[in-house]
Amino acid sequence: MASIVDERINKLRLMMKERNISVYLIPMADFHYSEYVGAYFMEVEFMSGFTGTNATVVITPDKAGLWTDGRYFIQARREMADNCVKLYEMGEEGVPTVAEFIESEIKPGTCLGFDGRLFTIKDAKQYTEIVEKKGASLYVTEDLVDEIWTDRPALSKEPVRILDFVYTGKNT
Repeated sequence: MASIVDERINKLRLMMKERNISVYLIPMADFHYSEYVGAYFMEVEFMSGFTGTNATVVITPDKAGLWTDGRYFIQARREMADNCVKLYEMGEEGVPTVAEFIESEIKPGTCLGFDGRLFTIKDAKQYTEIVEKKGASLYVTEDLVDEIWTDRPALSKEPVRILDFVYTGKNT
């Protein structure tokens, strides 16, 4: 019997196929690249079952992987034990980085997809170089997880807080 995570990944794979996306990347990030993200941005947890605070998920037509660091190896194994997501233990010998994995999986004429609002310029440049080298392209204008996550929490409407000089070292 497929887990809810497996069902979500299968839905994502169908959307990927419709858009000729061969690799879809899901970071644990928000629009400001905050260290801790709000409920709306918990796409990694939604798509993998992993509840830690540092991870990246990569989905291909036949693979689903989650990259996290040593703080979370045991937790990730436990939380993903009943689904199809494979743990890639970052920093361990023989484990490819996310970029290396993407480079090995992306094929000429296909696309690497991700929500372009969730990446730094540095990361976007790195992925652009990979797809150009492989004769592929980027698909970054749509958040595919949003189409699957029908009961997604709303974006926060909390007011902006201005931190005092004592915390920032600079005045606004």
